[in-house]
Amino acid sequence: MGKLNEITEYSDLFNEDGSLVQRGWARKPILKYNKENIGKGWARIKEWDHFSVLNKEFGFQLTIGDIGYLTQMSYVWLDFENKVRQGKGKFKFFTKSKLLPYSSLEDSIIEFPSKKFNASIEKKGNKRILSIDDQTFMDKGIKGTIELDDKPEWDNTVVVTGYKEDPRLFYYNHKINMMPAEGTIKIGEETYQFEPETSFGLMDWGRGIWPYHTHWLWGSACGIVNGIPVAFNIGYGFGLVGSEEGATHTENIIFYDGKTHKIDEVEFHHEDRDPTKPWKFTSNDNRFNMVLTPIIPHTEKLNFGLISLNSSLLHGFYTGDLVLDNGEKVHVEEMLGHAEDIYWRW
Repeated sequence: MGKLNEITEYSDLFNEDGSLVQRGWARKPILKYNKENIGKGWARIKEWDHFSVLNKEFGFQLTIGDIGYLTQMSYVWLDFENKVRQGKGKFKFFTKSKLLPYSSLEDSIIEFPSKKFNASIEKKGNKRILSIDDQTFMDKGIKGTIELDDKPEWDNTVVVTGYKEDPRLFYYNHKINMMPAEGTIKIGEETYQFEPETSFGLMDWGRGIWPYHTHWLWGSACGIVNGIPVAFNIGYGFGLVGSEEGATHTENIIFYDGKTHKIDEVEFHHEDRDPTKPWKFTSNDNRFNMVLTPIIPHTEKLNFGLISLNSSLLHGFYTGDLVLDNGEKVHVEEMLGHAEDIYWRW
């Protein structure tokens, strides 16, 4: 069993020398991203905001990631009934880590700096609002707005992770694994309605400086089980986590009716990272046992010299069992979610 250090006290993220004040996991992002004390220059800083909104028929994803020397902007449309994934991505160079907000809790608006499509991410009170407008998508055009209900009483996934290579390396991550979603996306003459009873959003907000070569595994899902909201977050790969010497936490959490049930280490079992085959997941405390059956598998490889990507990703249905802190077993049957295994050089 690894050490599971919960952060419960407010503080800055960094000391004056750029090292972390605290490391561990938390239920809310209570550490201030005091970027003026970050340990390295803009060319090493990685910052992103990613949102995914799904129901069992279709889904929409919107992402912006600023890695200093370039910003990547993309959106994806997922058609689960026809098993089709389509989207668009664009780059803007030398943005120098100036685009994204310092806080995931304060009101803000991110306007994507792209001339190819219009998109924005807005935080307004307890709402997170996604918008897209691209008249060239699939030769039909895509336009719409989705509003996510960020419930303040629900716990979140928050980790503050260090690295053994350098005390100034870090990963500060805030995920909201379940937000009821409402809105419409129109593609051509077809209108797709997201209803809050069946459609749920995911936020992945990350800020970090980490080694040039990076490998991570991540999975998440959410839905309603016997009338109760249930979600989970699983993953590893970034920095000192799990049973590794010097580790302080894992990012593995079950959420039941909005409340945290912390679990230890989860392992991904997947043959050759193949997203066309089912992936299996088990935990060392026997509280997480799942199989993810793919609906839309996706692989992607990029190589631009300094930057390269090797990604295996699948959206599909999770089926299996979760065990809460009180020992109660919760059976999950075909809960929609995703998992990924990604290597980056960036």
